[in-house]
Amino acid sequence: MRVEINTHDSVITPEAVLIIGTYDENGVPNAMNAAWGTQTDFNEITISLSKHKTTENIEKTGAFTVSFGTESTVTISDYFGIESGKKVNKIEKAGCHVHKSENVNAPIIEEYPLTLECKLKRWNPEEGILVGEIVAEQADESIMTDGDVDLDKLKPIIYDSAIKAYRGVGPVIAKAFEEGFKIKQSVDKWDN
Repeated sequence: MRVEINTHDSVITPEAVLIIGTYDENGVPNAMNAAWGTQTDFNEITISLSKHKTTENIEKTGAFTVSFGTESTVTISDYFGIESGKKVNKIEKAGCHVHKSENVNAPIIEEYPLTLECKLKRWNPEEGILVGEIVAEQADESIMTDGDVDLDKLKPIIYDSAIKAYRGVGPVIAKAFEEGFKIKQSVDKWDN
């Protein structure tokens, strides 16, 4: 039996744990945790954000980085979501290390093994939509297999909005663009 739930409690999953890195006008690095984001084109990421210290920084620099929360970074990732960059230097308080991206004016937080370097493409504060052009991607060798990012090694986390918790991403269960052929072949066999 199905039950109707309050749309405020809607569960759209998975929600990646995205850590947005920026510099302020004085070059001080900042980070925030955002969950409502996705890839919207080959080299584009779109994130739903209200106004924050992070969006103020992006307006000034035109750039940001996006790192992916992992099982090993869950504590600092959560901290970046509960503290305000307007009140404290979150990077310093979390004990994180940064270096400047070679491709955009934004920090790469060294504790995160996978980072997208983005140029601001569009920011609409009224709608709360941030769109970035992904100009480069940095991955630690420890998460690579045969030249590709290996999610089993990365161990990304997702945000579970239903119970307000972080979850791990599980193992591969099927190959994309192959599993559906079981139905296609069956249907094609009967259509001929």
